[in-house]
Amino acid sequence: MKIRVVVPIIVDIFDKEVEKEFKAYSSENTEIEIVHLDKGTASIECVYDESLAAPDILNKTIEAEKKGCDGVIIDCFGDPGVKAAREIVDIPVLGAAEPSMLFACSLGHKFSVVTVLENVIPMIENIAKVLGVKEKLASVRSVDIPVLELHDKEKLKNALYKEMLKAIKEDKAHVLILGCTGMMGIAKSLHEMLEKEGYDVPVIDPAAASIKFLEALIGLGVKQSRLTYMKPPEKERKI
Repeated sequence: MKIRVVVPIIVDIFDKEVEKEFKAYSSENTEIEIVHLDKGTASIECVYDESLAAPDILNKTIEAEKKGCDGVIIDCFGDPGVKAAREIVDIPVLGAAEPSMLFACSLGHKFSVVTVLENVIPMIENIAKVLGVKEKLASVRSVDIPVLELHDKEKLKNALYKEMLKAIKEDKAHVLILGCTGMMGIAKSLHEMLEKEGYDVPVIDPAAASIKFLEALIGLGVKQSRLTYMKPPEKERKI
């Protein structure tokens, strides 16, 4: 199967690491294609950023279907453009938040998300509400590190670890999710750090969740329901 991963930003600084991350979690027979946007923003950290990125996300999704891809992952925890993309193509489309939350619901009583900035928290809470898992969401916490500064892995791990301990002790979370797809390659280390502290809880990497979920959908031969995601009506549009 061939899967396109749309990195929904206009810079390529994450492309190689994203490719490495997805190839590490995908099956041997899965071909991963990485693309980033031509128009949009350097990172997505608010609804405004999502709105600016959405048109080219849709363009890259349409292009993926035309090129014969079997599915598309929009590599952002805000799931930008996912619902619109599902309306316009006949291949399955996923973001990172939805599969991560659905996996988390099956692994423990309640889950917490630890994300980048405080202003992203309402966006993530809204995703959980729309998805129907709000009652399973213990909390959303942030580490106050912008997306474009996530390259300092030690600083990031330490900040995440502190917030994850608070999520477990104060918010009663039993499962933890990394709330940004830029938090690559550290889920296992964080699990080990928490386990040493006496908390053997899953730490979900959103890239891993999205690729495994999409491979399952493609393997099952299913895509989004046309009763939910109806084709847009024909009309004049200026984009």
